[in-house]
Amino acid sequence: MSDPAHTPSSTPPAEPPLALLVGSTALAIMLALLAMLGPFSIDTYLPAFPAIRASLQASPLEIQQTLTAYMFSFAVMILWHGALSDAFGRRNIILVSLGVFALASVGCALAPSIEALWLFRMLQGISAGAGVVIGRAIIRDLYAGAAAARLLSLVTMIFSIAPAIAPIMGGWIVKHLDWRAIFFMLVAYAVLLLIYCYRRLPETLPPSRRQPFRPSALYRSYKQVFLSPLFHLKGGTVAFNFAGMFLYVAAAPVFLVEHLGLGPDQFGWQFVPTVAGIFCGALTANRLAGRIALARQIAIGFTLLLGAAGINLVYHLLLPPALPWSVAPLFFYTFGMSMVAPVATLMVLDLFPAIRGIVASCQSFTQTLLGAVIAGVMAPILSHSPVSLALGQLGCTLIAFMLWHGGAAWRRAHATGDAQETWAAERER
Repeated sequence: MSDPAHTPSSTPPAEPPLALLVGSTALAIMLALLAMLGPFSIDTYLPAFPAIRASLQASPLEIQQTLTAYMFSFAVMILWHGALSDAFGRRNIILVSLGVFALASVGCALAPSIEALWLFRMLQGISAGAGVVIGRAIIRDLYAGAAAARLLSLVTMIFSIAPAIAPIMGGWIVKHLDWRAIFFMLVAYAVLLLIYCYRRLPETLPPSRRQPFRPSALYRSYKQVFLSPLFHLKGGTVAFNFAGMFLYVAAAPVFLVEHLGLGPDQFGWQFVPTVAGIFCGALTANRLAGRIALARQIAIGFTLLLGAAGINLVYHLLLPPALPWSVAPLFFYTFGMSMVAPVATLMVLDLFPAIRGIVASCQSFTQTLLGAVIAGVMAPILSHSPVSLALGQLGCTLIAFMLWHGGAAWRRAHATGDAQETWAAERER
């Protein structure tokens, strides 16, 4: 259905002159480094929980609440990063967020009590999500079509390194230094990234294209996005595919320790194939962008997703959990997930070109919210059995598959001839 934000002039050329200020590979690295703030903020300090508990004389529950404080503030603030960047510019909000994150990390490193650590972890959460949200808007500001899909998949590919190295780095630091050194490392990372972005990150949203930061305007924008069926259909595709993977992440302590009999130092059995699939899928999507029809790329991705989830279920129905067969399907699942995500994400951003920052925030919020439901409700319910976990993963993927095709059917039924929708429909075909 047409909306006022859809105008032919809002679609940028595939390679606008501004993109030449920083090469596409350099931009991908920069945006991936910004997105890495999230996993570095979580995964690096997890091995330090016992040391923090002893140092601050806190209970295990109080230490766990440092993660809860971070995730809560991250989820709430992620709704606003895009709106702020639509009003005040992409570059400005990223620079301010990096500064806030650096100061919050200093506070975490010097925290004299568990209550102070809660406070500064919340401040970290408020600022850490800006790179993920605004990075998507920056890509779509500069690129269109295959070029945008290629760049987004490259960012994903580089970003996938972070979850692999973060817990290793954190474990090494806490073993040889002190838990506070982990947060000082985050300070150094944020400051260096701030300097890099200050020197190299261009402003991709000129003042003439910015939106007013007024409650009434914001209310209309958020209402427009959240009441859009296509937003929920296309965005839900990405979110539910992610949920199928995140279900196993949330259930890892039970799945690996109780069902597979592994120790806490053997979590790599699940983690390595998961990250490898994300990396290889993003690499494949990067190479295929512009070479095959997007509909075919989506079909290949869902073939891998449904095939991996189905084989995972059949195996655990017939045989007891065992290595490597219980974790091998995760590689193919995340491979397919990384092929579908770039195309669906760009189509979500293209629904409202004038407020892409807000759209990116809303998409990230819905995915984070669904992830919280998976971690807090579904994983505890399903983790008692490998069969239940496999059923949950297959269910998430089937929902994503139905949402994707529901979005295509909705667009065909509500075609208006609008230039933006015509362009998007051509991309889907």
